[in-house]
Amino acid sequence: MPSTSVRFQDGYSSLSLAVGNTPLAFIAVPGGSGFWAKLEGFNPGGIKDRPALHMVRQARARGDLKPGATIIESTSGTLGLGLALAGIVFGHPVVLVGDPGMEPLMRRLLTSYGVRLEIVAQPHAVGGWQQARREHVQRLLAEIPGSYCPDQYNNPDNVDAYAGLAHELLARLPHIDVLVCSVGTGGHSAGIFNVLHRHFPDLKLVGVDTVGSRIFGQPGRPRLMRGLGSSIHPRNVAYDSFSEVHWVGPAEAVWACRTLAARHYISGGWSTGAVTLVAGWLARATAGQTIVAVFPDGPWRYWDTIYDDEYCHANALLGTVPNDEPDLLEAPTDREVHRWTRCADVSDPLGSMR
Repeated sequence: MPSTSVRFQDGYSSLSLAVGNTPLAFIAVPGGSGFWAKLEGFNPGGIKDRPALHMVRQARARGDLKPGATIIESTSGTLGLGLALAGIVFGHPVVLVGDPGMEPLMRRLLTSYGVRLEIVAQPHAVGGWQQARREHVQRLLAEIPGSYCPDQYNNPDNVDAYAGLAHELLARLPHIDVLVCSVGTGGHSAGIFNVLHRHFPDLKLVGVDTVGSRIFGQPGRPRLMRGLGSSIHPRNVAYDSFSEVHWVGPAEAVWACRTLAARHYISGGWSTGAVTLVAGWLARATAGQTIVAVFPDGPWRYWDTIYDDEYCHANALLGTVPNDEPDLLEAPTDREVHRWTRCADVSDPLGSMR
């Protein structure tokens, strides 16, 4: 796939230079001061433009990805957009493996960007759609000579890609007390925290997951929310860095997204809604602290889910107003959670099995 973008040097083009330096907005919170939101939806495809470009650039530098070779990866959507961008910038065909939950708009966008998109038909019995996608990726790697998988779930380059975002925050804010991040692959929470923690040793990292996700020790269940949560345990999740984790339900995330839009003319998807709910509570509960929340993308992808009344009615997502306080869980395995819940006991569910 030849690149049609203006090229300055290997890996830097008019397209790749559009990634980063995203806005930082202050979100006022009733009953509290508020928090800062890093608006990653202003990247061409969202927050995962950063790791997609970095993982591909590093793989090329190491020789793991040869010129013109095929990139193959599993995605729920946002990394797929980033890899489509990287494919155009660096001149690689891209094959992506999704599942039936991928939105029609996302499918059309990816194919319009020249991606070959394959959709798996059945979830894995234990690992759900993510494991089914990953197994299909392995089959494609065996079929396509010289192909390369970035493996976003376990690739340390995914983590390192977010150093730039952390430095953008350092350039704007003299001090940060709390960082709030959604958790899926674990890349951006680990990558941003690694840099900020060197400057602010007392920084607290608060993870935001979805109900039905296995990442922090809860049982895996079918999930409406995409972009955060996982039915597998990615190695990039830096469990030792988290001060606490919150699980948020889809109806609570919808309420937060729509409320954010109505009050601030800013919004996003499932991750943004969940992060907004948690960051708003922290702003009320920890007066005087500087809180930064990362909004991974904007609202456009979710026009037929979060912002569609018919979809929300069909999935019982309207009419739920979250509690003022989250439920409290002493340990992640104490009980299965179904609504907004927090836990300060964070550890790797696999422990020594890693």
